[in-house]
Amino acid sequence: MKPSLARLDLNLLHTLQLLTQELSVSKTAAKLNVTPSTVSKSLRKLRDWFDDPLFVNTPKGLAPTPLTQSMEQDLADWLQMSSQILEKHSEDSPQGMHFDLAIESPLLLFKLNELIQRIQHRYSNAKINTHNWDYDSIGALVRGEMDIGLTGRESHPRSKESLELLPYFIDFEILFSDLPRVYLRKDHPALSEEWNMDTFLKYPHINIVWEQSETWALDEVLSEQGLKRDIALTMSSFEQSLFMAAQPQQNMLTTAPEYCLGYTQQLHPELVCLPVPINKAAQDKLLIPFTLIWHKRNAHNPKLRWLKDTIKSLYYHQK
Repeated sequence: MKPSLARLDLNLLHTLQLLTQELSVSKTAAKLNVTPSTVSKSLRKLRDWFDDPLFVNTPKGLAPTPLTQSMEQDLADWLQMSSQILEKHSEDSPQGMHFDLAIESPLLLFKLNELIQRIQHRYSNAKINTHNWDYDSIGALVRGEMDIGLTGRESHPRSKESLELLPYFIDFEILFSDLPRVYLRKDHPALSEEWNMDTFLKYPHINIVWEQSETWALDEVLSEQGLKRDIALTMSSFEQSLFMAAQPQQNMLTTAPEYCLGYTQQLHPELVCLPVPINKAAQDKLLIPFTLIWHKRNAHNPKLRWLKDTIKSLYYHQK
């Protein structure tokens, strides 16, 4: 028979969640700012409580037992709900709220000032953390480290970034859809030629790494036609690729979403925007649904409902 829950130090559950993430006593101790021996003592208490080893030592570190694996999602949900309960006072008197946002850049910068103003008007003294959307952002949403994400997904049927492949516990809403466009300098030699696929592939390209992948739907579409881009430079964001494409006497071109046109008109007016020279059927495979993404446990969180509505009002008519 299990002892009463009142006898369990609930801080131990936070330690358990970190152990499932880090799979290391020393790394967990560093995150908690305690000694490894303190974490080891907590683990012994947890093992006694659950009557299970919870983790076993392997050459690569700790490995969770089946019981621990079965509790991982429940732990994340419980800790997220605990945070929401602790925020209830702030909901009644909106002071000291925290917002953690993961938004694709430069989409983030394009509307950030207005979004901050709206948050601060609703929640005075709010603390806002922004992060570029990356390969670990969905994991951060699951772990409760992020409130919400806004990013482009892909429509190509073979893409690993399609909405259909999001985990079942992730909710989403499409705000608008976009197509990739080609960005190049106003004095680029390609502009003196007929704009077609031959011209598009004739010049070197600046590519970006997308969620740890150096290829994306455009490369799939080209591969289907036996074609391939000449990737001369790979960078980590659209901002970086647009900056490099705008450099004087630079013959590299880059591909980025159409919404970036507003961004380049403000910061890189020397760039022009052209369509990717492909047919309508191929274009449909390149469609980018820009999507709000959040964990299902936040569906009824008042702060998150307000944040979703606010972001939607800023981006719904974005084109």
